[in-house]
Amino acid sequence: MAVRKKIKFGALIHGVGGNISAWRHPEIPADASVNFGFYKQQALTAEAGLFDLLFIADGLYITEKSIPHFLNRFEPVTILSALASVTSRIGLVGTLSTSYSEPFTVARQFASLDHISGGRAGWNVVTSPLEGSARNYGKTEHPSHDERYRIAEEFLEVARGLWDSWEDGAFIRDKESGVFFDPAKMHRLNHKGKYFSVEGPLNIARSKQGHPVIFQAGSSESGKNLAARSADAVFTGHETIEEAREFYRDVKGRAAALGRSPDEIAIFPGIGPIIGRTEEEAERKYEEIASLVSIDKALDFLGRFFDHHDFSQYPLDEPFPDLGDLGSNSFRSGTDKIKRTAKEQGLTLRQVALRSATPRGEFVGTPERIADLIQRWHEEEAADGFIIHSALPSGLSDFVDLVVPILQQRGIYRTEYESDTLRGNLGLPIPENRYARGKVTS
Repeated sequence: MAVRKKIKFGALIHGVGGNISAWRHPEIPADASVNFGFYKQQALTAEAGLFDLLFIADGLYITEKSIPHFLNRFEPVTILSALASVTSRIGLVGTLSTSYSEPFTVARQFASLDHISGGRAGWNVVTSPLEGSARNYGKTEHPSHDERYRIAEEFLEVARGLWDSWEDGAFIRDKESGVFFDPAKMHRLNHKGKYFSVEGPLNIARSKQGHPVIFQAGSSESGKNLAARSADAVFTGHETIEEAREFYRDVKGRAAALGRSPDEIAIFPGIGPIIGRTEEEAERKYEEIASLVSIDKALDFLGRFFDHHDFSQYPLDEPFPDLGDLGSNSFRSGTDKIKRTAKEQGLTLRQVALRSATPRGEFVGTPERIADLIQRWHEEEAADGFIIHSALPSGLSDFVDLVVPILQQRGIYRTEYESDTLRGNLGLPIPENRYARGKVTS
């Protein structure tokens, strides 16, 4: 077996949590989703654990049935800019939609975050699955799933072009001569495509890592194609190592077919480890969190994936209803999997709803068990790293204090940061400026 790079970790900071009722737990500040002190504490814990990055998710549409965190939360670029001032090495990755944004603005926002943080910015490129998003942006219709990904391809092409607007060394800033910049090193993009027309140049230079790191989080065919062609890293989710290995091989294979080195794209499954000093303690922690979720809330949670479909209209203890194509224009890969699993396993609506709202996963147990599983997934090429999301604030501390030292002792996780940029810590190259390519430098 080839020598593997060391494991990478990201921390998903999720306020009061992705669980629809976890906010009721006494450990969680009820205002955590808009509490800067909470985000700061979680960020510093992750940085003390030498994590590669913080990850902030986002969405653009809510209803009365959305999970509490979605109802009242920080906008990603804003909170990451604030966290940049209280951290020094950890990467800062935020979600921003290509379906309801403009490339010039987004390129400028992430370039600014990259400068503020000294080269630690990353952008999670998403296409906004919820159809209701259109109504918040003056649109009469949500683009189809496949068209949203075509828009994303061009959007990202434009953003990367804008990030190359200025060659390195363009800003001379010579006070004596009065020369502020070298016009020969400023470049207009002049992009005219199907969806966007952008002249440029961008009014901010490249950062020390060249471009922000590009994450992608879709697992549909269109999502995997976008990842293989354009992403530096992929945030995904799988229940079993077999599913994770298949996804890993698929995306890496698509990247190779496009002429990319498979090492240029890192795969990060999301996991929610629940750690106890004994198996019994870990199981008790899980049950404590799961017990907070009523079946009514579980149905609401499930409904969000199907564009807030009302599942209360169906019998709870009969087979999961036949939904046809419902969900295909929202979280397609996720809804397809829910429908397929329910049919294959003969699950009732109650079972599907509770599984969705209170997923247990296999990363529940002692620190040694969690470390063993992480090592196995990494060594068997199911993951290059993991995005850690904790149901309780103490979960991240438990991981850093109890699991990280085991992985370090085994020599498969860093004992210090390799770089002060996100690209450097992920082992990714600095993109060459397209306009400087081939030029002879003195």
